[in-house]
Amino acid sequence: MDNSIAARRRIKAIEAHLVSSVDSASQLSRNPTAGEFVCEQGYSVVLPEELHTGKWNVYRSAHSPLKLVSRFTEHPEIATLHDNFVRAVDTFRDYKYLGTRIGVDGTVGEYKWMTYGEVGNARTALGSGLIYHGIPKGSCIGIYFINRPEWLIVDHACSAYSYISVPLYDTLGPDAVKYIVNHASVQAIFCVPETLNSLLSFLAEIPTVRLVVVVGGMDDKMPSLPSSTGVQVVTYTKLLSQGCSNLQPFSSPNPDDVATICYTSGTTGMPKGAVLTHGNLIANVAGGTVSTKFSPSDVYISYLPLAHIYERANQVMTVYFGVSVGFYQGDNMKLMDDLAALRPTIFCSVPRLYNRIYAGITNAVKTSGVLKERLFNAAYNSKKQALLSGKNPSPMWDKLVFNKIREKLGGRIRFMCSGASPLSPDVMDFLKICFGGRVSEGYGMTETSCVISAVDEGDNLSGHVGSPSPACEIKLVDVPEMNYTSEDQPYPRGEICVRGPIVFKGYYKDEVQTKEVIDEDGWFHTGDVGLWLPGGRLKIIDRKKNIFKLAQGEYIAPEKIENVYAKCKFVAQCFVYGDSLNSSLVAVVSLDQDVLKAWAASEGIKYEDLGQLCNDPRTKAAVLADMDAIGREAQLRGFEFVKAVTLKRPQAKQYFAKAIADMYAELAIAESSPRTKL
Repeated sequence: MDNSIAARRRIKAIEAHLVSSVDSASQLSRNPTAGEFVCEQGYSVVLPEELHTGKWNVYRSAHSPLKLVSRFTEHPEIATLHDNFVRAVDTFRDYKYLGTRIGVDGTVGEYKWMTYGEVGNARTALGSGLIYHGIPKGSCIGIYFINRPEWLIVDHACSAYSYISVPLYDTLGPDAVKYIVNHASVQAIFCVPETLNSLLSFLAEIPTVRLVVVVGGMDDKMPSLPSSTGVQVVTYTKLLSQGCSNLQPFSSPNPDDVATICYTSGTTGMPKGAVLTHGNLIANVAGGTVSTKFSPSDVYISYLPLAHIYERANQVMTVYFGVSVGFYQGDNMKLMDDLAALRPTIFCSVPRLYNRIYAGITNAVKTSGVLKERLFNAAYNSKKQALLSGKNPSPMWDKLVFNKIREKLGGRIRFMCSGASPLSPDVMDFLKICFGGRVSEGYGMTETSCVISAVDEGDNLSGHVGSPSPACEIKLVDVPEMNYTSEDQPYPRGEICVRGPIVFKGYYKDEVQTKEVIDEDGWFHTGDVGLWLPGGRLKIIDRKKNIFKLAQGEYIAPEKIENVYAKCKFVAQCFVYGDSLNSSLVAVVSLDQDVLKAWAASEGIKYEDLGQLCNDPRTKAAVLADMDAIGREAQLRGFEFVKAVTLKRPQAKQYFAKAIADMYAELAIAESSPRTKL
């Protein structure tokens, strides 16, 4: 009884310090006695995980300090992805929704659009078509093609009729698609002609599949399979027609129903399936909309893989605000052409592309002549100083310099976002200065339905990933074996742990790995190590395990790759390195001296000592070629191949820091002349 009275007293005390203005960045007044329960730290607030311990270690967004967001503030009735799209169709029926430049005949032209209403009708027909073919409610539906309007229409149909969408993609490895289809017991697969043949080649090995739907296929070119296979192959247009003739009512899901199973690249073995509910995805996007708003006048370009959670969450956001979504042609090398044609206002990307844009523009400036380079530098430095001091930069610089650069992305970008891996502070500043508008960086994972934290509007400090999403809370847990603790000075450090309605239900059919990452109190352990900067900003500094993420977002287990390359005839020892600011791996290799000498003799290469031989470009080329051959034999994935080597004896990253930096510098020079002109 005493505890109940005390709890009510605490709640009453906290409520007494709430402010009524919804425009306030924090919902707490600055009365210092509120600090007994909630301590405000700029963009975050800090609470004790358990009051009796007196340990203040749980961080929440200052936008929602007392309750985690699980629904859209303005529309709490939206509980599922289906609810979200139904409201969008009702509200934005005649607005442009999905656009593509690719015509029926495959030619590229201006963007052609489907409205929200038209997509709603297609969604209903598609779902009805699946029912017509006997696909039962709750079945897993595979989507095996890259971004195009039909991808989202299939996804909306899955939501409306309580199916579970399962993205399929080849980059996870040669057997990954087969594994995912079997692991998730996929019953229907939507593919394109390009992926149909691959699918048919192992059809006998995926016995749960009953229906294959070919997007962009022609009826008279569909293969006729023996009835003994139990599999029907139909075109997308035929399925739509069958559904239109047999329309069925929606089978609306509940918030706790599974919306999708997203398979992520496991560092060893086969991919893991993250189970995400409708409630998970709605909560994550709702958290982001607390401080970031869009409208039907906004235009978004979709080219990031829809198989990844980053783009999936972005698409839930576009539906909520009635944003128009234009798709790229499917070729990254033509993305700049698509941007010029679409002229989007929202651009979400990854550091790998932002780095290319940065390199392309800076190289162009350096070769533009002394006067133009001086003008650019003057404009850049002036605008940077203005932004850092919180002032409005002179519009003169935009007219003289930056508007021309802005045109490279279509000229209308007002919001840029970076995710999947850390963005270099230099590149972040560059984007803010050159493109204007708001530039944000986020941190998230598939297991948290996407965003965990994001840089707040008005925060001009670079080199961090912002404050917690209003839909989750974050704490740092000590990692004593790596000397990271909450008592560290000047900033608390530890493993980043997340709790809230955005945390997934677990890995599909894998209770063991689920328990490894979600503890008894509901905290998801990310494996990333972070620290709290002043103002309640999170900065990622390390990985708990010896696993790292490359710039394109792929996880790497170096020991696995080192064990493969150990089979190379030249290699005595191998130290593989990569990080989230670079998109490829490098290695420091200790050579087998006998093999090296025999190879040099067979090639007629003269040398004074082994050091000279190790530095010979012919030696590096031979070692790398042999490592490539071994890698292909072991079926390493593309991003697991080492792209540069230094021939020395490895001991540790710190010992070879200069060698590693030199290799990445060489790769940067090789890649500094991209085929896509910026």
